[in-house]
Amino acid sequence: MKMPATAYKHLHDENVSSKKPTSCVILAVVMACLTVLGIILAIAILERPSSSDKIDGEKIFPLEPSVGSCSMTLVESIPVYMKYNDNATFGRPLETVWEDLIAMATEQLDVVSFYWTLTGADISVNSSSAIPGTRILTGLESLPARNVSVRVLISNPSVHTNSTDLKVLQQKGVQVREVDFGRLTDGVLHSKFWIVDRKHLFIGSPNMDWRALTQVKELGVVIHNCSELAIDLEKIFNSYWEMGLPNSTLPDPWPSKYDTNITKLHPLLVKEENITSQIYISGSPPLFCPLSRTLDLDAILTSISEAQHYVDVAVMEYLPLIQFEKPQRYWSVLDDAIRAAAFDRKVKIRMLISCGRESNPSVLPFLQSLAALDSNISHISIKIKLFIVPVGNQTDIPYSRVNHNKYMVTDKVAYIGTSNWSGDYFTTTGGVGLVISQHAPHLIWKKSIQSQLSVVFERDWNSQFAVYLDELGHHPDCALVK
Repeated sequence: MKMPATAYKHLHDENVSSKKPTSCVILAVVMACLTVLGIILAIAILERPSSSDKIDGEKIFPLEPSVGSCSMTLVESIPVYMKYNDNATFGRPLETVWEDLIAMATEQLDVVSFYWTLTGADISVNSSSAIPGTRILTGLESLPARNVSVRVLISNPSVHTNSTDLKVLQQKGVQVREVDFGRLTDGVLHSKFWIVDRKHLFIGSPNMDWRALTQVKELGVVIHNCSELAIDLEKIFNSYWEMGLPNSTLPDPWPSKYDTNITKLHPLLVKEENITSQIYISGSPPLFCPLSRTLDLDAILTSISEAQHYVDVAVMEYLPLIQFEKPQRYWSVLDDAIRAAAFDRKVKIRMLISCGRESNPSVLPFLQSLAALDSNISHISIKIKLFIVPVGNQTDIPYSRVNHNKYMVTDKVAYIGTSNWSGDYFTTTGGVGLVISQHAPHLIWKKSIQSQLSVVFERDWNSQFAVYLDELGHHPDCALVK
């Protein structure tokens, strides 16, 4: 997006060769100059463009960002029968957050998910751990009767299931659309977020799946009373919604109604409880983003490049490949950024990568390559662990018992996203990310999202579920080593 012109122009002094004037002449000249300067400044102030003015048809960014109040809370779900130490701390339970969002909706609810499986019958499983998902589905069914408009978006192609969730919701009055990402970008719609009444929002790793509530480890953030950010996220939803129409085509460029003023360079400034936060939402793939939207990949790369001391990453899959094309192609963008941070700036890197029964063994050599660079002599710190959720007696539940998190925390920012860290997720697949940079007095810093996310990472990194690569050996619940 074209950057706006500044509101003022600098006045440059000119050196004029002349004879030395008398004191009266000097005084007269000075007074005249001050008068002219005063007129110029008065005109400049009167004509200074407001945030609603436009130059060349584009909205001008305000010189100072508006300050609002947005309440942010970290959200987690911890799989049943997964026990941490007694002193461990956790985010707010995902089930509680979703139930609260449903209860507080009075006008509109928009939900995006890769797929829907909120009941055990959806995947032919009979488990008491599916009950919370059924409750969420029942709550969503009740909204149209309360005169709440509900729109739901899913991906096409999606995960093949026996789910009847969306048919049930449609019968209750919910609007449902499938976005044919396969036709539009050769990818899928992998975003996961909620928008309630255009003022509350949730972004994170969980799909609309009962397993996300009880059988899969998830992480996200809920933000209340933050209309500017919710309306910005709604622009992304509306772009998906538009592309869900039959025979839709990707616009080039995207119409101005999808543009955003909340970006990496111009984040939303909010303050709550003496915590000052700068926030923006990133998106992918590039074909689905207007030029003004910060791309998800750029948000991650910037976060890594601006880190001065540490970068902690927790993601389900890390694979430097374009893996869903045939043939596969090497894609080193994130890998290069991590290596550069460790080599060039001596930033300490820690990566917590998930390993479950369905994990892709191809990730292992890439992780080993990064871990091999760790060297006390060269002052290069790249440490990698696998996070393994114990399966126990839950073997009858497919695609569960895994750490599905997708986040990063540095000494500068917190990033919470919806994408795995491999090439396809940033080139052809729909995803969003939330970037938060915060400042607060030391005594209340622990209330910040950055601090909460660091605590979660430390809890998991030091838990019994995290294992260094060279200490893994044979593990029945991890597909990377058999």
